[in-house]
Order: sequence, then structure tokens, then C-alpha cells
Amino acid sequence: METSELFSSLLQNLKVGDSNITVASRRDEITKALNKEFRAKEGSTEHRLMVGSYGRHTAIRGVSDLDMLYALPPSIRANHAGETGPRRILAQVKDTLQKRYPNTEVRVDQCVVRVQFSSNSFKFEVQPVFENDDKSFSYPDSVDRGWKVTKPRDEIRATQECNERTSNNMRHLARMVRAWKNTHGVNMGGLLIDTLVHRFFSRTECYNSAGLHTYDLMVRDFFEFLAVQPDQSYYSALGSGQNVAAKKGFQPKAKKAYKRSLEAIASEGTATANKKWRSMFGTSVPLKAVSAAHAFDNSEQFIEDWYPVDIRHSLTIDCEVAQNGWRPASLRKMLEERTFLHANKTLDFTIIECSADRPFEVWWKVLNRGSEAEKRNEIRGQIIKSNRQDARHERTKFRGEHVVECYIIKDGVAVARDRIDVPIA
Repeated sequence: METSELFSSLLQNLKVGDSNITVASRRDEITKALNKEFRAKEGSTEHRLMVGSYGRHTAIRGVSDLDMLYALPPSIRANHAGETGPRRILAQVKDTLQKRYPNTEVRVDQCVVRVQFSSNSFKFEVQPVFENDDKSFSYPDSVDRGWKVTKPRDEIRATQECNERTSNNMRHLARMVRAWKNTHGVNMGGLLIDTLVHRFFSRTECYNSAGLHTYDLMVRDFFEFLAVQPDQSYYSALGSGQNVAAKKGFQPKAKKAYKRSLEAIASEGTATANKKWRSMFGTSVPLKAVSAAHAFDNSEQFIEDWYPVDIRHSLTIDCEVAQNGWRPASLRKMLEERTFLHANKTLDFTIIECSADRPFEVWWKVLNRGSEAEKRNEIRGQIIKSNRQDARHERTKFRGEHVVECYIIKDGVAVARDRIDVPIA
């Protein structure tokens, strides 16, 4: 498969698609309810602005967090200027939307009102705001008991200007980076991704008019750029200059992505290249058909076919390796020390860190790779539940490069994932 064809298929598969219709419908329903409450207008869809990744047009398939501003009437601003103002306005918005959606979870979360639609896993975060003279917005903070300023229009404008200057490559790259972070469980917010993509294009003009046939080089150079970013808690957001948090270090996984891109480029035009790009960007990359050395049942399943994937939390798993007469050891430490596993050992995979709040579901995938797995017709790869409390007990059987993945499912969305290699010598 040619490079241009591969990346064209990837970008097509990453489109939000039919979900746009549902998003627009929910957005308009929410706006109508708020306009009726605050302006006594029936059926009006004015005074709202979609922000976040969806508003900047960098969202991809599986997006579940929708950020929306609702501009309140200026006439009520003075009545909400005191310490109780933020809490009161958020409560009024919450009560209005709860009345509109009586069977839906609606709650206040510090600065927004969250509306969790269970039927399609969308979560709207509605932020009531007052528009300022400079086109920024003041939003309520119920914890700090005051009003703060946000400038999403500046961020949208900066995205649009960069995208026009780079022949749509800015948004294309931002979407591919989202696919990478969802595939590898990288806890990066959408604004941080767009900010770093914007910085990349501000430092090079090499890809301002690049076509699909050079996207492999653009991806390579971006991940090289990402891997050497300074380790800091905040970055200055594109356009607005406001602080955007770096929740967890992304550089180690970016370095691996850079190395994988080199391998993919070196094998351009072969089935191996498709596999390398797929390992970076997930199932949206098509595979090239090849004949296997042994006939086997391809039983591998993908979490993307079960739930929307929108990584918003960090997750780390490890494995305790044990055998009679041996002291238990950490698999991650064994991998660091380049110690290989052998057969007939017990493996207990557990979660050692997860930033998501309970309740949530835990799912696993145990995938056997290599000629031995194919010969035995035991590649496995099904999405399965824990067989111990938030843990998975397994046993080594035969040689190969095996993989175990863990997924955290919350409100019908895969919000965190991690994987660990299990090389059996």
C-alpha cells in the first residue's frame, strides 16, 4: 500500500462521522432549554459556542467529551457578582437541564454542568459564561467562589490560521496524534495536543504544503519534536496563552513512536509498514493481506469495536511472576533488566496506578503472537473480564512475543488503557 493511500484511509477512518448528527441535536436541545429559561425564547439555538477539540475541529471518532459555552444575558451579570453568584448560576443551569432530561445524570462540577447521556456515551460539559468586551468570557468557579476568564475564540482562531497556512495539515496531524494517544493510553488533553502541534508547525515550514505522500516524514519529525519537549507541568496554549496542564509525561511514549515511525518508513510499501503504522495509530490503519505460515483462527478483538475510546486518565499495570522455588518478581523490572520469561510460570497482572475515580469496569486482552501461537491455533486476543479482583491470573505456556492490555471503562467509554509485553523465551 502506498504511503498516501495508507494515510488517506487513516484520516478517513478517524472522522467523527455520523456522531456529528447526534452532537448537533444534543447541542441544540440544550441551547433551547437554556434560552427558554434565561431569555424566555422558544426554539432558539443562539448564544452558544462549541469549544474544545470539537470546536477547534480536531476531534476524532470516539470523542465523548463535548465542551459548550452558553452566553448568559448581560442583564443578570450584576446579580451574580458576589461570592454566591457562581454557585447560584451553576445550580440554575443544572436545574434547567435536569428538567429537560429527567432520566439523565446532570450535576455541577466546579466550573461546568455535566450532562451524561447514557444512550450514546456523550458527556456535555456546559459552561455558563458572560461575554466580555474583548470577546473573552467570564466563567463561574464554585470552588474559588469567583469568576475567571477563558479565551476559546483565540484558540479556535489560532487553530484555523495554522490549518490554513499548512494546507489542512495542522488538523490532520492533530487528529493522528489523538489516535496515537488513544491507542497507547497517553493521558494528554486535546488542548495540549493542539498546542504542541501548533508549536511544531511554527518551528518548521517543511510541511506547510505537504501532501499525503510525505505524511510519514511529517509524523516522524513531529514525534521526534515531541520526544524532546521539556518535562513541565504547564504549557502556554495556542492563541490564548493560558496555562494548559500536562497531566503526565508523554515523552517516553513519544520516543517509542518516533522509533516505530523510522521502522515503518524503512519498510515502506510492505505489509510490515502497515503493521508498524497500525501499532502506532490503532485499528484505523488498514492492514495489508498476507498469507500466514500456519492456518489459525484470528480471534483477536479490539476495544474500539466495543466502546468509544477517549483516553482521559492514566493507567499503569504490572505483573508478578512466580514459580515454585523462586522469589516473585516484577515483570516490568525483568524487562528493564532484559530478563526473559520461560514457560511454566504463573503471572498475576494487576493495576498499580489509575487516575480514574470509581466506579468503573476493568477489561483485559491477552494476545499470543508468533509462529508457535499460530501453529497451536492459540493467539487468543479476546476482550475478557478480570478473573481476580481487578486483576488477571495467567500462566506462561510457549515461546513468543505475547501482549497483555488492560482497559478502564467509565460511563460507557474507554478512558484509560495500558499494555505490557510478555516475552517468553
